[in-house]
Amino acid sequence: MDGNRFRTNLKELPQHLNMNTVSAGLVAAIFGCTGPALIIIGAATTGGLTYNQAISWIFAVYFFSGLLGIFMALKYRQPISVAHTIAGAVLVAGSLTHFSIHEAIGAYIIANILVIILGFTGLIEKVMRWIPFPIVMGMIVGIMIQFATDMITSITLAPLLAGSAILAFLLSSRYVKKFPPVLSALFVSAVVAILTNAFEFPAIQHVFVLPELVMPTFSWDAIMSISIPLALLIICTENAQATGVLMAQGYKPPTTGMAVYGSSVGLLASLFGGHAINIAGPMTAICSADEVGKKDTRYVASVVNGMFFASFGLFAALVVPFVIAVPEVIVTVIAGLAMLGVLINSLKTAFSDNTFQMGAFFALIIGMSGVNFFNIGAPLWAIVGSLFVSLLVEKNDFAFKEDKEKKIETSAS
Repeated sequence: MDGNRFRTNLKELPQHLNMNTVSAGLVAAIFGCTGPALIIIGAATTGGLTYNQAISWIFAVYFFSGLLGIFMALKYRQPISVAHTIAGAVLVAGSLTHFSIHEAIGAYIIANILVIILGFTGLIEKVMRWIPFPIVMGMIVGIMIQFATDMITSITLAPLLAGSAILAFLLSSRYVKKFPPVLSALFVSAVVAILTNAFEFPAIQHVFVLPELVMPTFSWDAIMSISIPLALLIICTENAQATGVLMAQGYKPPTTGMAVYGSSVGLLASLFGGHAINIAGPMTAICSADEVGKKDTRYVASVVNGMFFASFGLFAALVVPFVIAVPEVIVTVIAGLAMLGVLINSLKTAFSDNTFQMGAFFALIIGMSGVNFFNIGAPLWAIVGSLFVSLLVEKNDFAFKEDKEKKIETSAS
C-alpha cells in the first residue's frame, strides 16, 4: 500500500510543480544552505578539522538529508523537509576542542541509535500525543518569532536591502496574486544587493572534493558529552518543532517515522562526519505555508527543497564560496517573510481555544527567551515549563482533553 502511495505521489509530482511550490522549496533551501552551512564551517575551523573534512561534513548532512527529504515527502505526501540540527552543530563545535573527530563520530552513532530505539518503542509518539495542542503551538510561535523580529531589526542594519525586500513582499501580496510574494522579495533584494555591491565572493579552493570516510572510536566521555545532548536536541528541539508546524497546518505528522528514518540515515551520514539528520522545523514551516498552494500539493515544495539540498551537498566545495557571498540580511529577511503565515496560524491556534491558555502563554515566552540549560535549548524547556504550569493551574483542562479524545475515538469506531 505504501509503495503504491509513493508511486502515486511521484507520478503526480510534475502536475504540482509550479511557481509556488518551486519558490517555496528554493527559499527553504536558501535558508538551510546559508547560515547553517556557515555554522558548520565555523565549527570545523574551531575543532581543527581540515578543509576536506569540513567539506565532507557538509556533504554528509546536506546530501543525505536532501535524499531523505525527497523520500519522506513522497512517502507521506506531506511537506516534510529534512536537514541537520543547528544547535547540534554548535554543541559539536565546542566538543571537537576536547575530542577527536573519530570519538565525535562514535558519539554521533550512539545518538542516532538512541533516537531509533525511542522511535521504535513508540515513546516519542505517545509523548507528543499527550502534550496539549495549544502548548505545542505556543512553543512554535515562541521559537520561530525570532525569525520575524530579526527581519525587522535587519532594517536598521541594511535599510535599503531589507526595506526593499519587505516592500516587494507587501506590494506583491497586494497586487500580484499569481506570483509568490516571497519570490518577489528574493528577486528584488538580490537585484539591490548586486547594484550596491553587497555580494563578496571569496576565492574558490577546489571544484570537487571527495567525501572522507572516517572510522569511529567509542569513548564514554564523548558519549556522555555529545550523544545524550544530541539525541535530546534531535527529538525535543528539531523533530518537535517540525511536528508542531505540521500539526498547525492541519497535517498528521508521522512522528515515529520521522525519528526512525532520520536517525537511520544519520547513521550513514555520521561515517562521513555528519553530526545529525533530522526533520527541519523552519524549512518545513516554509514549505507547508498556506501560500504554497493546496494542502494536498505542498509536499512538492519539500521534494524541490530536497533536490536543492542534495545538489548542494554533492557540490559543496564549489558552492560554499557563493554561500559565503550572500549578504546575511537577505537570508534573514526572506526567512522571516516566508514564515509569517505559519506564525499567524500557530498564534491563532494556540489561543483560539479556552483550554491551556496559561500553558500556551508560558510556552510562548519560554520559547522566546532562548534559554539553554545543560546544552538543551528553549524548545524542550518551553514544553516542560508550560506543562508544569498547566498541571499546576489548569489541571481540569487535561481531564477535558481526555474526555474529548475518548468521544472522538468512540465516534470514529
